[in-house]
Amino acid sequence: MAACLCGIIATNVLLYAIQKSEPMLVNKICDHLTERITSGELSNDNLVQIIEHLGGYLNLKTIPDYSKENNISYNGAKNFRVIKPIFGVKFVIDNE
Repeated sequence: MAACLCGIIATNVLLYAIQKSEPMLVNKICDHLTERITSGELSNDNLVQIIEHLGGYLNLKTIPDYSKENNISYNGAKNFRVIKPIFGVKFVIDNE
């Protein structure tokens, strides 16, 4: 169950990371990731490492963390930055 949940999180983060890519590439990557998860080749720790790696490319931060780091208000971040919800938590994506 935990591996499945981590796999879903990894897949969602991965989709955000490559959202501008070709749809076929996204599908290939997701299919490959699913194969590796279901075959047991990727542990929960591996999946967390993937999520952290992709989050780094996205500069993924919660709205409060982003607003503190950038000295702007919560509402400023919420209203004027790219916000994507992942499992009910809103994240700022600021990688440009």
